[in-house]
Amino acid sequence: MTPVEANSVRDLLTFYVESGVDVALDEAPANRFADQLAPAPATDPGAAAAVRPLPELRPAAPAAVAAPPPPLPEEAIMAARAAARSAASLDALREIMAAFEGCALRTTAKQLVFGDGNPKARLMFVGEAPGSEEDQKGIPFVGRSGQLLDRMLGAIGIARSDVYIANIVPWRPPGNRDPSIHETQICLPFIQRQIELVGPQVLVCLGKPSTATLLGVTDGIRRTRGRWFTYRSEAQEIRAMPTYHPAYLLRTPIEKRLAWRDFLAIKKALAG
Repeated sequence: MTPVEANSVRDLLTFYVESGVDVALDEAPANRFADQLAPAPATDPGAAAAVRPLPELRPAAPAAVAAPPPPLPEEAIMAARAAARSAASLDALREIMAAFEGCALRTTAKQLVFGDGNPKARLMFVGEAPGSEEDQKGIPFVGRSGQLLDRMLGAIGIARSDVYIANIVPWRPPGNRDPSIHETQICLPFIQRQIELVGPQVLVCLGKPSTATLLGVTDGIRRTRGRWFTYRSEAQEIRAMPTYHPAYLLRTPIEKRLAWRDFLAIKKALAG
């Protein structure tokens, strides 16, 4: 196999993995479009062409019992609110979310991606949703975006173990698509309770979706990044700042200079 062919195979496999394909149906590829009724070659030119027999028909397997329909979005949101309020600790909240069936994303994701870091951190980061690597490991921000975030924290003298990191939506959407409005609203009570239980001094919203969901600010991230807002919950008010998501910085490195200013402001706020 030439280097070009190897790169093409690797790119194709990467596409399959990011699209959620992780299981092969057979060890060898099969042409499902082959004509089962194609005439076989005749040994005697004058003889009629033999017809390949049809594959053996097997009795159909008993129909599986249909799963109950998912709850309506409004019902799922109400159930999430009640469940989140009942959590007295992060461990209890994790168990509640792992058993919650109101969000369809849990059926396509490999596992719940709850949170990571110091449960009593003074600084908390919230992104939008896990990606492929996070879904594999069950930990938020462990892929390329997470590695960049770790380096940015290190640049201002803060270790990842000293902060707390989570996402609005704790299950990976198929193919890394954006979560829908309903999916976000169903998961919102959980991240709100997660923030309350951590009780950070500073909350950082990574990207526009996190900013809009938690702060109600709909302006573009270029206009909101670096500005201080107030995140309000039933228990407390927290200083909050939107900044660029690390995934965006990987695509647009020139914006790292602005993100650096944001992180310096965050460091100053924690020291005050």
